[in-house]
Amino acid sequence: MDINKIDRKRVLIVGDYKNEKVIASSLIKRGCSVTVINDNSEECERLAEIKGLNVILGDGTRKTVLKDASIEYNDIVIAITDCDEKNLIISEISKEEFKVKRTIALLEDGEKTSFFYKMGVDRVISPLNTVSVIMEEEALKDEVFNRIPINNGRMFISETPVHKGSELSGKKLWELNLPKEIIIGCIMRGDENIVPRGDTTIRDNDILLILSSDQNKLDSFLRTAVK
Repeated sequence: MDINKIDRKRVLIVGDYKNEKVIASSLIKRGCSVTVINDNSEECERLAEIKGLNVILGDGTRKTVLKDASIEYNDIVIAITDCDEKNLIISEISKEEFKVKRTIALLEDGEKTSFFYKMGVDRVISPLNTVSVIMEEEALKDEVFNRIPINNGRMFISETPVHKGSELSGKKLWELNLPKEIIIGCIMRGDENIVPRGDTTIRDNDILLILSSDQNKLDSFLRTAVK
């Protein structure tokens, strides 16, 4: 994939330093225009060291702060604070007040997933529901990688589609020669969720739920997945 051909999506992220740093850096490398909002001045200074990143100091639940970040011009808003209520508020304001097309919200209490969707959140990220890393491929078209860190950045989970003609399609799991840092934990095939074995064959249009303890090796594998 030629990352120079990726649409220059505008993404606004509201959250804490560690998650903002990883997600923003990844998206910038892939050609997105990224702005982060953080309410900690020291963390803002550290985030400002990332080349190409626009940093706003303030409370991301306040309309005035979101307006300062030019939220209305963004394609996607990602709310990943440590407070479920704040993430819902940010998502609702983004949709209702500023007509943002796509919202993604972190949710620690997995039992509230249905409620978040009913309130209009487009994608709920819930570690408790094992769907903790989803960057909506329709929202980030042209295969911007789906990757979000958990456990303070020590583990990454990715939900990755297998496109027609991918190098993965038609191969059995054992044929992939995966490094020990990467595990394919589940294959989502239509309405079916498959816990794969070594002889499980990957097919076109499968969605792989991948866990990895190494960010670089995960990125390398994802590049193969979208070829």
